[in-house]
Amino acid sequence: MNKATALTAAALLLGAAFAAPGQAAAPWPSQPIRLIVPYPPGGSVDNLARLLAPALGQRLGQTIVIENKAGASGTIGVDATVRATPDGNTFGFGVPGAITGLPHVMKVPYDVSRIQYVSLVARIPLVIVVNPSLPDATLADFVASAKRQPGKYNYGSAGNVTTPHLGGELLKQQTGIDIMHVPYKGASPAVTALLSNEVQMFPGDASAVLGFIKAGKLRTLAVASPTRFEGLPDVPTTKEAGFPDVIVESNYGIIAPTGTPPEIVQKMSRAIAETLAEPALRQKMIDQGAIPTATTPEAYQALMQAESKKWGEVIRRGKLGLE
Repeated sequence: MNKATALTAAALLLGAAFAAPGQAAAPWPSQPIRLIVPYPPGGSVDNLARLLAPALGQRLGQTIVIENKAGASGTIGVDATVRATPDGNTFGFGVPGAITGLPHVMKVPYDVSRIQYVSLVARIPLVIVVNPSLPDATLADFVASAKRQPGKYNYGSAGNVTTPHLGGELLKQQTGIDIMHVPYKGASPAVTALLSNEVQMFPGDASAVLGFIKAGKLRTLAVASPTRFEGLPDVPTTKEAGFPDVIVESNYGIIAPTGTPPEIVQKMSRAIAETLAEPALRQKMIDQGAIPTATTPEAYQALMQAESKKWGEVIRRGKLGLE
């Protein structure tokens, strides 16, 4: 190595020595964050994400940009999140069907056991609603009517192995009623079918039916959550209605690419908890049919593992599939 080369190398090393501490100390997040939503714009999940993103971004000091990657019942968006560069600049909305339901009936493109959970964001209780033309005023009435007339009633869902489908199947298994499942391509067409009496019952997320309930266009029989829902305080729970094992909630949270640094995961989890504690945001979520709920990454993972076990058993018992 000649003298000029040696001096150049020394200068580069000296520059690196001074630059490295500044680079290492760069705070996270240092650039806008991408939040992948695995459903189309305008739906209840997208609306939930768009409620959270501005408030969370303000707390983090960065813009959160929502990117909708819809398709294959949420698996495309979850896959895009899991496979993204784990640098703390990409997160995604974890949706229950793609994590706790579909892996039991199809090969998903990601390893569910390697999903990096960050925090739960909201629990959305399943609400059992019927067409107002039915004489049944309570869930017990509906079950009794269905038992007297096997095969007469249909129930709609947002598609095979979605939460409404699994909720309806759980009700069937717990009560022994014979009602036919009719899958639709989303909650909106299922609600439309219920309004026209094409199906007689829809066990759907509160966010999908709350507006119709308040407008008096649907009759509510029960909320399938452990406690009464703040957005429908006068509606009994399934336990109060006499069916304590019919508990169905959609759990939505934030997940991250596999390998995201633990310190970033923890910082994002804390920021979510602080954001969800804001009274104004909390009320907006309740008005949309959601129950704001923050957790640690570990608690979110444990919840989804328990839900996967529960729904796996329902799917096997009911011999459910995508056909």
